[in-house]
Amino acid sequence: MTTWYEGPLAAFDTETTGVDVETDRIVSAAVVVQDAPGSRPRMTRWLVNPGVPVPEAATAVHGLTDEHLALNGRWPAPVMYEIAEELAEQAAMARPLVVMNAPFDLTLLDRELRRHRASSLDRWFESSTLRVLDPRVLDKHLDRYRKGRRTLTDLCAHYGVTLEDAHDAAADAKAALDVVRALGRRFATRLERLSPAELHTLQTTWHAAQARGLQAWFAKSGTEEIVNPEWPLRPDLPAAA
Repeated sequence: MTTWYEGPLAAFDTETTGVDVETDRIVSAAVVVQDAPGSRPRMTRWLVNPGVPVPEAATAVHGLTDEHLALNGRWPAPVMYEIAEELAEQAAMARPLVVMNAPFDLTLLDRELRRHRASSLDRWFESSTLRVLDPRVLDKHLDRYRKGRRTLTDLCAHYGVTLEDAHDAAADAKAALDVVRALGRRFATRLERLSPAELHTLQTTWHAAQARGLQAWFAKSGTEEIVNPEWPLRPDLPAAA
């Protein structure tokens, strides 16, 4: 029987104006679908004119300028609809969705849907369950004592995955997908009997524990940064009084 990490997978990634999921915007996105290891991936890409200036620091990361997005990007509303529709289609086909650092990309998409479609990401999965595989959460749980950073670039190096054109949404999505396959093989004895649905549930617990550990480390070092334990989607902020 084919294990989930050797079977069909989809992956999602975004490039953005910054790192605040509540205020920053998506400028590009991609969904990559691969039916089996080594098979030709199918890529769907979106380029977005966010309607706000792109900070120089963000452009330095992904290379997308205001001028390029104004000429080539589409308005956010139809793009966010298409992305959500594509993710819902993958869920309906029971394809696990690989998302590196899922609370960032999925929460940002949710906020864009609320901003431009008066909707939410959850409504797209009322009839089909989203099963997320987050290589960052999986790696931190399965190899928790390994020292060093765990960015996508670091995970690619550790698991022997080639990452070309880093910070291109399609390239990053494909690399994250490959990392999950490699991770599955390396920890096969611990993962092969778990279904993607079971792993989705387990990652919720694992991420919360990882967040508590990081929060404790911040507190010990005197850092006031707050670590959100929610996974794979952060709840909407309560309305201001």
